[in-house]
Amino acid sequence: MRKMKKTLAALTAVVSLSLFSMGAAAEAATYQVKTGDTMWGIASKYGVQLTELKKANNRTSNLLYPGQKLTIPAAAISAADQDLLARLVHAEAKGEPYAGKVAVATVVLNRVASPEFPNTVKGVVYEKANGYYAFTPVKNGAINKPADAEAKKAVKEALAFRGQGSGSLFFFNPKTAVSKWVFSREVTVTIGNHRFAK
Repeated sequence: MRKMKKTLAALTAVVSLSLFSMGAAAEAATYQVKTGDTMWGIASKYGVQLTELKKANNRTSNLLYPGQKLTIPAAAISAADQDLLARLVHAEAKGEPYAGKVAVATVVLNRVASPEFPNTVKGVVYEKANGYYAFTPVKNGAINKPADAEAKKAVKEALAFRGQGSGSLFFFNPKTAVSKWVFSREVTVTIGNHRFAK
């Protein structure tokens, strides 16, 4: 009888936790606008594209009113992929400006959208061509270290920014890059020690 009570208590805890999680997910599906909120800030907070947030709410402008309720669309990539991307950003752009971290995440998302690369975050991050990984942190194991808060925030912002920008598919440090080919790419922007290119 005692064993049965323990099992029942454990099962109740799991069900309660599941119901709590479902409640949290339901809350995340709608958002009540607060003073000072912006469409961009809300999209970044939830890791959804700004264009998708507007579309889900039949909006063409960025104008918001406190108390207004917004529908939050499902995130474009899973939480696991967001974590993987944040770990890559952390490893690749440690010590770089925040804008550079957002740009690194954007390169990966641009590759996912490009027919020239794998169509998943995991596929892009772990892509191997001619015997070489596309990203050094995959080769040296730095990809396995946890991301910091700034890298996670940069990923959310890159997700909100997705589909906008200059379409960079590559980034490199001109002081350490060994590939001559990468220098032939059209540079879109330089941020910190990284050049971003098409």
